[in-house]
Amino acid sequence: MNDQDIFKSWVPNWAIVIILFVCLLHSMILLGVYTSNVTYAASFLDIEPEDLQFAMCVTYGTLLATILIEARFSSFFPTKNYLMAVYSLVGITIVSSAYVTNFTVFLLLRVFEGILMALPVITIRQLLIGRFNSKYAIVIGFSFYYGALLLSTPFIMNIAVWFLDHYDWKYMLYVSGMLQVLNVFLIWITFKGHRITKKIPLYQIDWISYVLVLTAILTGAYFFVYAEKKYWFESSQMILMLMIALITAGLFVFKELSVKRPSFNFEVFKYANLRIGFLLFFLFYISRATLSLCHAAMFQIWNWDPSRVAGVQYINGIGNVIGLILAAFFLIKSISTKYIFLIGFSLIALFHFWFTFLFVPDVALSDIIIPYVLQGIGVGLLFVPLILFTTSSVPPKMAASSGIIGVSGRFWGSTIGFCIMQNAMAFLNKKHFLKLSQFVNDNSAETQEVIAKTTQSFMAKGYTAENANTLAIKKIFGTVAKQSTLLADMEIYTIVGYGLLVLIVLIAFNQHLKQTVNLVKSKVWIG
Repeated sequence: MNDQDIFKSWVPNWAIVIILFVCLLHSMILLGVYTSNVTYAASFLDIEPEDLQFAMCVTYGTLLATILIEARFSSFFPTKNYLMAVYSLVGITIVSSAYVTNFTVFLLLRVFEGILMALPVITIRQLLIGRFNSKYAIVIGFSFYYGALLLSTPFIMNIAVWFLDHYDWKYMLYVSGMLQVLNVFLIWITFKGHRITKKIPLYQIDWISYVLVLTAILTGAYFFVYAEKKYWFESSQMILMLMIALITAGLFVFKELSVKRPSFNFEVFKYANLRIGFLLFFLFYISRATLSLCHAAMFQIWNWDPSRVAGVQYINGIGNVIGLILAAFFLIKSISTKYIFLIGFSLIALFHFWFTFLFVPDVALSDIIIPYVLQGIGVGLLFVPLILFTTSSVPPKMAASSGIIGVSGRFWGSTIGFCIMQNAMAFLNKKHFLKLSQFVNDNSAETQEVIAKTTQSFMAKGYTAENANTLAIKKIFGTVAKQSTLLADMEIYTIVGYGLLVLIVLIAFNQHLKQTVNLVKSKVWIG
């Protein structure tokens, strides 16, 4: 890709970097505009939180599948026209979603948004990397891009909270759509109209493979998101979804192995670093999924208001930035990737063990700052090195396929991580609630004393004796439910912490982890 003449001569390099970075922000919007406030977005669409989670999987899963064919589109159209068209469609789609209340139509929009999210990212990211006149351009460019993605949740959530305090939800979507108009304008005035890649005919697109892999991804994601709610294999719908996922995945593999020029080259699995990188990505995202339990505790147990939780997430974001800077420094200094992984996973393990003792009925912000920042540093430290490690050992001709493996690790890690946390919380919550409820009975003098005192406090507020007694019992069982949630959180964090310790030991003794990432040979086009 030669981008030397794609920008008009009057545009300075620093302005080009800013413009390209602004254009990449559309990924933050498409991923964060609904996940930023799950409860409100779910109520706006009259759906359950699981439905919204599946909608997010639809967007990211469609992005994953579209990477297979993205190069055909970006190579067929002139870059300027291509990017302007994509961002125009993104803006129309986001604004249209403000008027959608039917969940099926919303899912179709999310499929379209996933396609539109995949189409410009690789082109823009490579143009951004090309603006850094350094052999470490990949590290710098990746740090910018993935730093933006990591910070998307607190950034969009704070904007969402402000909008919900001052305006209707739709206005946030209007502003998101207007950002796409800004992208179109910036590209129009700064880009030249010629192409930067060789033109490839659109008729060579492997639509069959695309449909097969997209079907496998979406049905597989549906299975994992709704498995707990629909009682796993007791539901015929779950069995059907799993069967469709396995059959279409099998047909995709068979087709790719049987054609001369496959869309995805399965020979990438011959490289040990790629297999290990995929596994580490998968486990990394599962360990990240526990952060949702921490945020749930802020809302449900500690009763923090949304604006405070939104602000607190910036603390974790600061940790992400520190980790990204440290990772870039270590990679530039050719520090062993093994040591980077050990430090990163150790920090995340420390976060889990530390936070185990913070799941109490009430905490101060000062109590959680240090472990919360350490988790952010660990995540930022691992992100870019994991991407480069997974792809750098694969020949350039397989770069696209190796990049898809990296995206797959992130997608399935986050999807299955959600499933694991959902099922673990449901099981452990129920177990602890039943156990603690045994101590709340009519024969317990202590229980009767607490009920009597609580009843008196409600009667003092003007409630009748009967209503006060009902509220007292409800309050006691509410306390039991909160304590059950805290115990479940502690148990999950402890298990994940020990799991990470095992992973750290395996990394330390693994002989396939190469000592450094060769940044000069790394031709990473996808991630």
